[in-house]
Amino acid sequence: MSALFEPVTLRSLTIPNRVWMAPMCQYSAAGGECAGIPDDWHFAHYAARATGGTGLILVEATAVSPEGRISPGDLGLWNDQQVEAFRRITGFLKRHGTVPGIQLAHAGRKAGTDAPWRGGAPLGREEQGWQPLGPSPIAYDERHPVPGELTEEQIGEVVEQFAAAARRALAAGFEVAEIHGAHGYLIGEFLSPHSNHRTDRYGGSLENRVRFALEVVDAVRAVWPEELPLFFRVSATDWLERDGWTPDDTVALAALLKDHGVDLLDVSTGGNAAGVRIPVEPGYQVPFAARVRRETGLPVAAVGLITEAGQAEKIVANGEADAVLLGRELLRNPSFARHAAQELGGRVHAPEPYGYAIG
Repeated sequence: MSALFEPVTLRSLTIPNRVWMAPMCQYSAAGGECAGIPDDWHFAHYAARATGGTGLILVEATAVSPEGRISPGDLGLWNDQQVEAFRRITGFLKRHGTVPGIQLAHAGRKAGTDAPWRGGAPLGREEQGWQPLGPSPIAYDERHPVPGELTEEQIGEVVEQFAAAARRALAAGFEVAEIHGAHGYLIGEFLSPHSNHRTDRYGGSLENRVRFALEVVDAVRAVWPEELPLFFRVSATDWLERDGWTPDDTVALAALLKDHGVDLLDVSTGGNAAGVRIPVEPGYQVPFAARVRRETGLPVAAVGLITEAGQAEKIVANGEADAVLLGRELLRNPSFARHAAQELGGRVHAPEPYGYAIG
């Protein structure tokens, strides 16, 4: 039996295989009164990966508030109209054997930008942009505006926004919630001394810099059902030689997250410091995930240039990760899981109407 196609159980939820879809922004939601609402594009996008055999789909970064969006095209979960639209997607995924999950996010100082295919530049307020917020008044780079520094009262409001979005995610039919603490967005900005220069109880020491992340986790865990798992995505390193977030910090955070009810760490890297050099190669982020698993016992998912069935199988079989999260490869090949199962001798769910093509 292929290790990649063994089911995995987290709390009371069983995920049928270890080929999972990473959250990838589509920047395709409508604006105006329909802001943040998934439409036919999102339905077709996620449905295709479900019928392709993917065990778990994590829906793209979904903003907990309008000003928490990366772009005006981001999905959101700050109102009940959005909940209704998501139900169509989660219902289809579950009917076809895939577990629906969602990543809850706040973009922090990187909010209010255009779509990547239009250059991704920060938008002015006249272009549907808005004032970004962050732990400190430090811009991400020379293109981004200086964010407003969050007050402690505002921090508490954002914590409540995450909890409210988690309630809506449950009402929308999701079975996994993931908190986005990676890639230089708001929670990651608080974690790193590169972007967090606060002198109050949310800045300075590691204990203070992780405070906001743990408050969000506690608030979400309090409203998320005990029987369903909670994930957390982290950038394991800022890829800075000094004054950044480090792999040692990630291990320390992972141990705390485990104690606070997080069931799996989704381990990525980078995104918080502009212009850094990242040694990108196949599986380049897997060692960070493997270290967390080895040193804390917290289940992990590995991500980053995982593109081949044999490569994914080795990662899981060797105990480097409990699952693999595929990004661009699933954009290229929605049926990666089915093709990998055929190659490795595993089995995945298959739609009956596709029986002609799936022997």
